[in-house]
Amino acid sequence: MDHHHQVLSIFSFLLTIHLSISGVISTTFTFVNKCDYTVWPGLLSNAGVPPIPTTGFVLQTGESTTVTAPTSWGGRFWGRTLCSQDTTGKFSCLTGDCGSGKIECSGNGAAPPATLAEFTLDGSGGLDFFDVSLVDGYNVPMLVSPQGGTGDKCTTTGCIEDLNGACPSELSVMSLDGKENVACKSACEAFNSPEYCCSGAFGTPDTCKPSSYSELFKNACPRAYSYAYDDKTSTFTCANAIDYTITFCSSPTTSQKATQGQDTKQESSSSSKSNSATPQLNNDNTMVYEGGYNQSEISEAMCTHVLLHSQIIACIITITTAIWHLC
Repeated sequence: MDHHHQVLSIFSFLLTIHLSISGVISTTFTFVNKCDYTVWPGLLSNAGVPPIPTTGFVLQTGESTTVTAPTSWGGRFWGRTLCSQDTTGKFSCLTGDCGSGKIECSGNGAAPPATLAEFTLDGSGGLDFFDVSLVDGYNVPMLVSPQGGTGDKCTTTGCIEDLNGACPSELSVMSLDGKENVACKSACEAFNSPEYCCSGAFGTPDTCKPSSYSELFKNACPRAYSYAYDDKTSTFTCANAIDYTITFCSSPTTSQKATQGQDTKQESSSSSKSNSATPQLNNDNTMVYEGGYNQSEISEAMCTHVLLHSQIIACIITITTAIWHLC
C-alpha cells in the first residue's frame, strides 16, 4: 500500500470512529412522571437549531421516556395537565396547552402559566446552560438533575413545591368546576404591568426588581427563576453531562387533576407511586435537594458514564493500533 492510500485509509477510519463516538456521547433527556396524575410533556426547540424528534407525548404516573438531543441543541420543556380530546379529535389542555390541537406541539410553545425547563447545550466554553423558570408562571412541580456532568454549578435545580395551593387568588387559574387551583399566573401575566414584566422603563436589571409576587415564588423555590432578571441564583452549568433527568413531582402529588377533565382513552388505570422521600429545602441559595433519586438510579447513571469513557478509550487504542499497522 503506497503512502497516499495509507493516508486515505487512516482518514476514513478516523472519520468512522469519530462519528461512532459522537453518537455514543450524545446528550439525552429522561422525563419521569412521579405525579399521581398524567402529564403530557411539551418540547420546543430554539430557532436555528436541529429539533428534537418529538414535540409532545403522554407520560402516565410512574412512566419515564428518554429522548436524544442533537449536538448544540437549545430549547425548553414543560408539562401539560388536565388534557382531553373532544368529539372532533381536537386535543387541548387546561394548563400548559400549546394550541396545536394534538399531543405533538409541532413548534408551538406553552401558554402561560407553565413551569419551564430551559436548556442550551454546548454553549459558551463548551458548557451546558440550564434553568427552571417560573417567569411564565407555574403549573406543575419540576426538577432537573444532571447525570455524569462536572462543575461547581452542575447540580439539581427546580421547584418541588406545589405552589398552586399557595397561589394568591388574583394569580390563580381554577379548575373547570371552580374547586381547585390548577396553575398560578406570574404577576406579569395577571396584571400586564411594565413593573412586573420588566419592560419599558423597567427593562433593565437595575430598574426591574423582585416584587412581592415574585418573592412568593422565590421563597418557595430558591433555585428557580422568579422574574426576568433573576440570573445569579437561577442559572446552572455542566460540562460533559450525559443525561438530564426532568422529573414532574419529585414525590407523588395527589390532586383532583388525577380524575378531572382528562381523556379516559389516554389515561391508564395505573396507581403506582414512587417511594422517594420528599426533597428537603432550605430557603436560601445554598439549598440541597435530597431524596430526589434513589441509589440505584444514581449508580445506573454513573455506570453508564464509566461505560461511555471505556468505549472512547477502546476506540483510541484501536486507532493507535491501526495507524501502527499501516505505517
